[in-house]
Amino acid sequence: MNKMSLFDMCFFAAETADSPKHVAGLFVFKRPAHSKASFVKDLHAELLTFTDVHAPFNRMVELSYTATPRWKDCAVDLNNHVFYQKMDKSANSHADLHRLVADLHTPMLDRSRPLWEAHVIDGIEGDRFAAYFKIHHAYADGVTISRWGAQMLSESSDEMTFAPIWAKRHGGYVGRGKTRMPKVVQSVKDNIKTTTKRFLGIGRLATMLLLETVHLTKNAIALPYVYSGHTPLTGQVTAGRQFSTAKIDMKLVNRICKQTRSTLNHVALTCLDGALHRYLDEQGVKMDRPLTIVMPVNLRREGDKSAGNKIGFVEVELSALTDDPYVRLRNVGFSLRHVRTLIDNVAPEAIETYTVLTGLVGFAAERLRLSDRLPPMGTTLVSNVPGPKVPLYLKGALVEEMTPVSTLPPGNLLNITLFSYADQLAFCLIAVDKLPDLNRLSGYIHDAFAELSVAVHEIKHT
Repeated sequence: MNKMSLFDMCFFAAETADSPKHVAGLFVFKRPAHSKASFVKDLHAELLTFTDVHAPFNRMVELSYTATPRWKDCAVDLNNHVFYQKMDKSANSHADLHRLVADLHTPMLDRSRPLWEAHVIDGIEGDRFAAYFKIHHAYADGVTISRWGAQMLSESSDEMTFAPIWAKRHGGYVGRGKTRMPKVVQSVKDNIKTTTKRFLGIGRLATMLLLETVHLTKNAIALPYVYSGHTPLTGQVTAGRQFSTAKIDMKLVNRICKQTRSTLNHVALTCLDGALHRYLDEQGVKMDRPLTIVMPVNLRREGDKSAGNKIGFVEVELSALTDDPYVRLRNVGFSLRHVRTLIDNVAPEAIETYTVLTGLVGFAAERLRLSDRLPPMGTTLVSNVPGPKVPLYLKGALVEEMTPVSTLPPGNLLNITLFSYADQLAFCLIAVDKLPDLNRLSGYIHDAFAELSVAVHEIKHT
């Protein structure tokens, strides 16, 4: 039996039927040329043969009145976790796939068994099939799950063997055993060191927040829960989901990055800022201040492949109101520099603690159904998960798309994940189903990128 970390526990404790806390990945494959009609059905049958299930996929949460929640190892019946379904020929388009994914993403995972599911989806138009895999966020963060997903794929179209992620051993998961005294002593020393860093970092963050609150600094740190106005993007999270994506050629993104000396985050957030303003304006919402988003940041040190979640959440104020995409890009870059300075100068342990403390406010509001009345932490949450840089295959089937499907934080009805795979940058949007015209917002991201491209071209040629 293994203890849950405080951060992992928060995802479990905050979960409700209206707001499940699982995340997922959608893989869209092109069937190999001349493959049998039963190729996908056979793939599903092969997946069911991998019955040697490793941690964390053989673990479920055990609750107790006398102790904190713990992970408990258990037997796994793959028939309860791995499913096959075939789309109807009259409704097998890409849009139909997104609707099916939204339906699969809506319900909570069954807590009576390990919290994950895999769905093999056959019969998508254009000789394609898909795999949808969802897992509770308490098991791992997005970066870790992305790495696990890529590990079962191959860079070669000739490779016919594979092992699904539940059949692989993942670093950071250990079983019970005797602990030697030197290790206990070292653990105590490490805990003292970590606690010291945590308290010093929290003191630094508290000082920065105070100075920003009394206006002795300007935009040095974005303040949480200060935006009093609600938009269609914020409020009490309700049941039902919709899913949409926007994809941009990575070569075009890199070109703008090079021309403007910007990063992918600068360009992507500039496009999102422009698209969100246009979307809100169309919904009759006139913004009188910049949008503030919440961004997860990876707190793992280089080479750290430990288990669980190691992320923090920071607020980022986007551009001041402007119709000029180039000015918007510069403003976003200015804000992100402040965030980078914050992350580089505050211990990861302190950022993690700050995330838990600020998150508790949102979780409490959601549990008490007060999110429609209290200000949200930010207008929406935007994360960036790096994916594989080269095309990948599964038994000769090309992975055409890899897209994350995230969860909704308290007070936010929309979550956006940036995901780079091979030659594409994907904007992956998950929202409550009552949010109007999510596909239109995806279209506005394309429009905003085109407008930014034109503005950069004009600047460089004047």
